[in-house]
Amino acid sequence: MAKILCLVILAIMAISMVATTAMANAHIDRARYGEGSLKGYECGSQCKRRCQKTRPSLNQPCQLFCNKCCAKCLCVPPGYSGNKQVCACYNNWKTKRGGPKCP
Repeated sequence: MAKILCLVILAIMAISMVATTAMANAHIDRARYGEGSLKGYECGSQCKRRCQKTRPSLNQPCQLFCNKCCAKCLCVPPGYSGNKQVCACYNNWKTKRGGPKCP
């Protein structure tokens, strides 16, 4: 009985997570933020927007890596963090250690 209850709870949690992710992705305009949606000269202002709520000590590295990623991918995800799934290139570029390269 306990195993069935645990499975039901896990199933409910999984369904909830999928639904939340689907709802979050539904309101993002991929044409506006997706790969290739920016011109090279727009990267500076978009990275400034993306990094503006970063701690002051991390703001400069945030903008450096954001600009590097934007120059390669020609996109910057919406918001101040997260939403990287909108731009696959930005999301999938990793450091040598396998961590995320783009903020």
